[in-house]
Amino acid sequence: MDKPAFPTFPRDFTWGVSTASYQIEGAVNDDGRGPSSWDAFVAQPGRVINGDTGEVACDHYHRYPEDIALMKELGVDAYRFSFSWSRIQPGGQGAVNAAGLGFYDKLVEGLLEAGITPSPTLFHWDTPLELEQAGGWLNRDTAERFADYAQIVGEHFADRIPRWITINEPVVLTMLGYGAGIQAPGLALGFDALPAAHHLLLAHGLGVQALRAAGASNIGIANNHALTWPASEAEEDLQAAGLYDNIANWIFADPILKGSYPEELAPYLPPIPDGDLEIISSPIDWYGINSYNPTLVGAPTAGEAAFIDGHELDSSLPFSLREIEGYPRTDFDWPVVPEAFTDLLLNFKERYGDALPPIYITENGAAINDDPDATGRVADQRRIDYTDSHLRALKAAMDAGVDVRGYFHWSLMDNFEWAVGYSQRFGLVHIDYETQKRTPKDSYYWYQALIKASKSTEG
Repeated sequence: MDKPAFPTFPRDFTWGVSTASYQIEGAVNDDGRGPSSWDAFVAQPGRVINGDTGEVACDHYHRYPEDIALMKELGVDAYRFSFSWSRIQPGGQGAVNAAGLGFYDKLVEGLLEAGITPSPTLFHWDTPLELEQAGGWLNRDTAERFADYAQIVGEHFADRIPRWITINEPVVLTMLGYGAGIQAPGLALGFDALPAAHHLLLAHGLGVQALRAAGASNIGIANNHALTWPASEAEEDLQAAGLYDNIANWIFADPILKGSYPEELAPYLPPIPDGDLEIISSPIDWYGINSYNPTLVGAPTAGEAAFIDGHELDSSLPFSLREIEGYPRTDFDWPVVPEAFTDLLLNFKERYGDALPPIYITENGAAINDDPDATGRVADQRRIDYTDSHLRALKAAMDAGVDVRGYFHWSLMDNFEWAVGYSQRFGLVHIDYETQKRTPKDSYYWYQALIKASKSTEG
């Protein structure tokens, strides 16, 4: 029997797309925006492929009406974007930049007029540079400044924004920004980066409290999670995979959902001040999961370097990341393993039980670098195949009892992909960075048809 054209979801399921401020906005020096950690990072030679920067990116700051029109045509229910902290508070504290808030006023009003629910993230890695230079997320004070910022934004937008995300992927900022030095701020501290993880989680909890005090509701976080596979059943591989699983996944979920850190990480964590875990576990309304592919982990391999996204990792780590063989790969060389998505979600249900709030998939997508052909069409069938297979895997988890309420595709459009610059394309809409021309890809029209079919069927 042939499978149906589209996986079937409940009619009230939320369909969305995601972006982030530094990746799309550009206009880094416009209207009083202050510099961020990423502005400083991209200015350092050799940090980003081809010396790319977010100085212009997709010029969303000036072209947002066109981008809203594309989303309206796409038919999405919601748009996940991020506020640029340094556009609103140029130094990360103190005076508010009215022009920065004014940009987001226009964006939010445009979305509401288009019938699209604004679903902003308060922080997506672009730390105001003044705060970064004062220690960034290694400094507990940054969490306090984040709470002040959350209060400002919450008070300004609570009457217009019905869904909020505090922080995006603290694991990536901790591990790649402070631990491995691959992303901003570019520090290679290894396990000494873990105080940043705690302060990011503390900022989340303080942010939840500040948003609620400002009258905001329907609050969650967007945490990156990937199923961890041990390289073998050998004890040393199982132990290494278990440690990695705790560092990459549960250190960022357990404090929020259980009010404690994994016991196995006690030797690696700094002393936790009394009351912090109570703040971090402030009740949330839903839990956001960003997920792309599983990770294969084994014991350290002598004399063999481990890499992540083309960057060599510290060989002294007590685990090694291995290549997953036997699956299709994206153009970012990530394996395409949709069944791992199902298993990850089932793991969450098993681990947290009744403590797990409803889930939203806040990011999922694939780097497929197809350009327009001679007729202007972008035939990105592999992105369609990736998304279709992962949505079917998502539905399998839902059918097994996981409460998932929505899916946000990463990304609406091609953008500045952090340390790999413009070399990887995740968008449903192709961006010509020379002309800023937007071209909806085949995947855009596929997603459009999926959403339309979802709204017209009982599921």
